[in-house]
Amino acid sequence: MRTRDCATCRPLFLHVIVIVVTASLLVTPRIVSGQDGDPQALRQELDQLRTEFETLREEYEARLAALEARLVALRPGQAEPPQAPPQAVPAGGGQVFNPDMSVIANVEGAAGRNELTDQPSLSLSEVETALQAVVDPYARADFFLSATPEGLEVEEGYITFTTLPAGVLVKAGKMREQFGKVNTLHTHALPWTDLPLVSQNLVGGEEALADAGVSVSKLIPNGFMFLDALGEVYRGDSDTFSTSSRSRLQYIGRLRGYRDLTEGTNVDLGVSYANGPSAEISDFTKQLVGIDATFRYRPLRRAIYRQFVGRTELVWSRQDLPAGTSQGAFGFFSSGDYQFARRWFAGVRGDRSGRVLDGTLHDSGVSLALTFRPSEFSLFRGQYRHTRYAEGVTANEVLFQLNFSIGAHGAHPF
Repeated sequence: MRTRDCATCRPLFLHVIVIVVTASLLVTPRIVSGQDGDPQALRQELDQLRTEFETLREEYEARLAALEARLVALRPGQAEPPQAPPQAVPAGGGQVFNPDMSVIANVEGAAGRNELTDQPSLSLSEVETALQAVVDPYARADFFLSATPEGLEVEEGYITFTTLPAGVLVKAGKMREQFGKVNTLHTHALPWTDLPLVSQNLVGGEEALADAGVSVSKLIPNGFMFLDALGEVYRGDSDTFSTSSRSRLQYIGRLRGYRDLTEGTNVDLGVSYANGPSAEISDFTKQLVGIDATFRYRPLRRAIYRQFVGRTELVWSRQDLPAGTSQGAFGFFSSGDYQFARRWFAGVRGDRSGRVLDGTLHDSGVSLALTFRPSEFSLFRGQYRHTRYAEGVTANEVLFQLNFSIGAHGAHPF
């Protein structure tokens, strides 16, 4: 006795069901309409229904016979020949080939008095447009365009090769340099309205360390923690490292370790080193050494209501001077951000930093922040900032931030 493949029996059974349901739909309204009328008229309707049913039965029997013939033609164990898929036009036409696109706007305001800054009372400080997509099975591309009151520029634009031998990851293009943690964060991803003093004084300021170059990284297998080693080479065109010579490049090395402590806590540690031509004194070298640590607590059972993130970053700067000596400077910040309700976050930050060309001058400050996130696409933030500058100037300010986005914005590196 020949058995039928279940994948083929299923459509045969569905065809029989269609015949029965169709007949039921045809019979019901006509019997109802003729049950109180002329018996001769009812008989004529039944004859017409019988004819229509026979037509449907013959059509479906022909389809069943064709399926039976295909089963006989196939040898036992042989797969059915593949059929070409229908050439349907994808939804949206050529939209399937477009990259993921998003636009993120950052509105900032300031109240209070600060004699050493020129931040306006209200401004659209940045609009970031992101274009992200997979290039092919071997690479993906990310572009971030930043529009500010100073103009439009490519904040980042790079390609990432993800399938190279030995597990090596290579990026090429214009990128934020992998020095510390804060330097890698875009404006909308910062947990504060402003940058810490150490980032402003020693690590690029508002422009950050971003340049054209090549980055190579590799995971180092071990049984203790996630360990990532990275090396980068840049041409030297930023507010911190700058040169017009092709033979003088900027170099960065970074070692980062990550480990889960419990199911709800983890720690992220990093050491960074940067060396290159100084932007402050032409033809002289500058070096930066950084240590960063991040502690996260997010209990799984209440992850959307409670979390805590503690951050600290320390930076040492050494600038060579014409007299054959060098000038050192040191800066750091420490912060804590706590989520106390589903949409509410509170944070505190303390920071202190020297200056590149005069390590004896120090700026210090403390900030308190309150953030409300209606959703992952928007936030409202208020921040009180108290700053004491080396010139003896004290500033007390209240900062405001509104951040919102549209479109599909890919996740930033963890």
